[in-house]
Amino acid sequence: MKKQKSKNKLTVIDFFCGAGGFSEGFRQQGYEIILGVDFWQPAISTYNHNFNKEFQPKNVLDFYDSIEEIEKLPNSDVIIGSPPCVSFSSSNKSGKADKEYGLRLTESFLRIIAVKKHQPKSKLKAWFMENVENSKKHLKESYSFSDLNLTSWARSMKINPNQIAIQVEGNNHVINSANYGSFQSRKRLITGEIIKKGKFIIPKIGFSNKTEDLLPNFKSLGMLLKSFPSPYDKSSERLIKDPSYDIQIPLNKITDHFYDTGIYTSDWDNSKYLKTNHPYMGKMSFPEDINNPSRTITATKIANSREAIIYNCELNRNGNGQYRTPTVREAAIIMGFPITYQFVGSENTKWKLVGNAVCPSVSRALAKTLKEILFLKSNSKLTVFKKPKLEGVSSLNTFSIKTFDKPPIKNKGSRFRRHPFKAGNMTIALSNYDIEKNEKIIGKWKSTVFYGTGEGFGISKFKEGDYKKLEPTIKKHFDDGEKFMAIINNGFSEKIADKTLLQKMYEEHKSIGDFLEPTRLINEVAKIVEKFDSKNEVYEQIGVKFFEKDIVPKKQLYALYAINKIISTANNK
Repeated sequence: MKKQKSKNKLTVIDFFCGAGGFSEGFRQQGYEIILGVDFWQPAISTYNHNFNKEFQPKNVLDFYDSIEEIEKLPNSDVIIGSPPCVSFSSSNKSGKADKEYGLRLTESFLRIIAVKKHQPKSKLKAWFMENVENSKKHLKESYSFSDLNLTSWARSMKINPNQIAIQVEGNNHVINSANYGSFQSRKRLITGEIIKKGKFIIPKIGFSNKTEDLLPNFKSLGMLLKSFPSPYDKSSERLIKDPSYDIQIPLNKITDHFYDTGIYTSDWDNSKYLKTNHPYMGKMSFPEDINNPSRTITATKIANSREAIIYNCELNRNGNGQYRTPTVREAAIIMGFPITYQFVGSENTKWKLVGNAVCPSVSRALAKTLKEILFLKSNSKLTVFKKPKLEGVSSLNTFSIKTFDKPPIKNKGSRFRRHPFKAGNMTIALSNYDIEKNEKIIGKWKSTVFYGTGEGFGISKFKEGDYKKLEPTIKKHFDDGEKFMAIINNGFSEKIADKTLLQKMYEEHKSIGDFLEPTRLINEVAKIVEKFDSKNEVYEQIGVKFFEKDIVPKKQLYALYAINKIISTANNK
């Protein structure tokens, strides 16, 4: 079949358009974006700025009950959308997000597609929906017209309302953005259909981490950090090349990058603990592994969390500012936005806009695949803005160094739980509440042994003074036992404050006088115990038993001694 010449650009409508990442990929392939729909004003403001539009905020739920609202929409060749994913995200362990609300938004979107696809003389050529992997379990295999509240409309079209309007099962695929040139490994479920084929066509990948694919390797985070200026560079006219696009602009025209994202010690230390020593989850790199693509950019930027993305700081600092989070511009590049793309709002708003977006590299691959199916020429030279549109945009750039004079403070009565290490599938925790009962109110400090890392595993609680019961066993079984206990009781114990001051130091993230705040106490326990465990010895319980397991690592016996000493001292001062 001969290739047809396109007289006009293919048109696109983007629902839940956000900052415009989904649209950007289609624009780069030469499509015309005719409408973006989103309820959040910062998203619409950002979208309008980058696509030279004047759209107003609108709720996609407006289309759920109104055929008239759908019919007002212009007909387009392509419909794309990314319903809010928080309802379905696997990170939503608590189940607090409203899944019913998420499903209603999704069905409202599918309802629009059903009408536009099945209406007389439909021009719709494809539709695509992006969401988190976990959303698949919440979607139906197919949706009839009646499922989508389209019974009356279907009858008016002389269609059986029970007929399938949208087929989901078999028309979706989990796509990793790293396969399409992104600097991050971001896996998302893409559901859709190229009408001509009657199914979803998986775009050809261009990058891989499998040698048998004979493709260029994934782009690593290190490649980005090496090729792009440091946030601490001085303002200049030096030309900077976009890491992903044929764009060069002066350094001082790059927005949202040249500001200090260094983080307080208390924040990065907590993130490090949760990544490398979490009570029940697997180990993660700290700081980030720059030899691989970045982890997924999320919509929320919290420096002290397990999910936080943390880099070594380019400045020679120890403690506060030793590590930093990505700038908004770095996050946008990782997502696949050109350096000329602008975001409207505060730092948190901009980060949310970036983290909620669809990777343009993925949407560009979808757009290219559709053109190939339609025998239309794809854009070898991408349509991107060579110069940034800076009017009306407030940049985060300061070209200055942060002063760490406002350390974070926890709320009064904040709960504390931490263990020095995992060994033998066990942890020994120091806490200011009963972990087993999940007490909401703090009380005395407690020492607790956990056998395993999930529900159903055993727990042993040790009362104040129980460390003394361990002393004969430690002396008898280990040659260095007396030396270890001497260090704990003479030197270390003097660093333990009373329970009230210990709580105060924890809330203020600082040690006071000679006393160590509880996080540092646990770190100190880990250092001391590690020095006495060069041979990875074990303690085999015979006679008196302290643990539910017959054989436990020596280091856990020592850790229990030290942590029980902490609670015994703190609670009785």
